[in-house]
Amino acid sequence: MATNKTKPAKQGGPRSAARLAVVQAFYQLSMADEPNAAKTAEEYISHRLGAEIEGDQYVAADADLFKDILIGAWDRRDEWNKLIEAHLSQGWTLDRIDKILMAALSAGSYELSARIDVPTAVVINEYVDVVHGFYENAEAAFVNSVLDKIAKQVRS
Repeated sequence: MATNKTKPAKQGGPRSAARLAVVQAFYQLSMADEPNAAKTAEEYISHRLGAEIEGDQYVAADADLFKDILIGAWDRRDEWNKLIEAHLSQGWTLDRIDKILMAALSAGSYELSARIDVPTAVVINEYVDVVHGFYENAEAAFVNSVLDKIAKQVRS
């Protein structure tokens, strides 16, 4: 009798679900004609976090954390853009970075700067995990590298 040696899929908790929702909402805001982070946050909290959508049951997310990170990342995105751009490889510009990656980098930058109650490794690992949900290893390594450099600057 064969045994299944594959690891079960990682189940994220409410804080992980909040970070994933932040990246999705940030992306939505970046595509909107008239983006409003507070309104988008309330819509997500009311209609998406922990909801069943098209047969999929989503993990209940930490709504307060979600709202804090989304609004902090979105409303201060010019600040995060400068911080992110300063840590890109020579020749790279922000417009070369996909919107989902920018969402993860912006949210991670906000959290590293403003949420010192969350350990650096947790912040970086959470956004790397989110990126793994959308991309292959190269993009996750890119996010890991940039957030690590930002952490060294803002948490020194």
